[in-house]
Amino acid sequence: MIFSHGLGVALTDAASRRRAMVQNQLVTRGICDARVLAALETVPRELFVPDLYSSMAYDDCALPISEGQTISQPFTVAFMAEALQLEGPEKVLEVGTGSGYGAAVLGSLAAEVHSVERIRPLVEEARKRLEHLNYDNVHVYESDGTLGLAELAPFDAIVVTAGAQQLPQPYVDQLGDGGRIVIPIGPTQRCQSIFRYVRRGEELSSENLGQFAFVPLIGEHGWDESTL
Repeated sequence: MIFSHGLGVALTDAASRRRAMVQNQLVTRGICDARVLAALETVPRELFVPDLYSSMAYDDCALPISEGQTISQPFTVAFMAEALQLEGPEKVLEVGTGSGYGAAVLGSLAAEVHSVERIRPLVEEARKRLEHLNYDNVHVYESDGTLGLAELAPFDAIVVTAGAQQLPQPYVDQLGDGGRIVIPIGPTQRCQSIFRYVRRGEELSSENLGQFAFVPLIGEHGWDESTL
């Protein structure tokens, strides 16, 4: 009974911290998509960070995860999710699974999410975590994310959680008509702007949504890991 009571308090505390994060970090900074806000208030971010940082899960900052990678700050996750303009029935490609947190948020917003990660331990950890949390519509693959997933194309939306030098052609090839790509692009490895590309027939329009900093996108159509 004592353990059960403590667990209940912990869960209540996490829910309270999520609500505060949504109001103080997202709403006040312009995130207004009700579905995105609900997703960020629902997904238990504390379960996607190492135990050492669980008390900081809802702080306004990126946090280290395993394999030298990071989990983006809540605002960045929300910003990119809102930029995708998801309505519910979409099939989404995510490049850069990391801890699986972004994939879980997307899984709350879209019908189907296919997430690609190049680092095997992260793939295995994210799969277990997402399965445990019953995100049955989220699928994680070990692959070079710059190649996309041609066998599952076309996608209604593609989101890339690492910075590229330019828009990789495979994403353009795998985007369906009316689809959106949200990706950080910039000339340096840790200073980029997030761009949204929208496909209308054979035309691809672009919009600069603002400056952010991401880890480099590594792969055949990204940065060469040997130069980093």
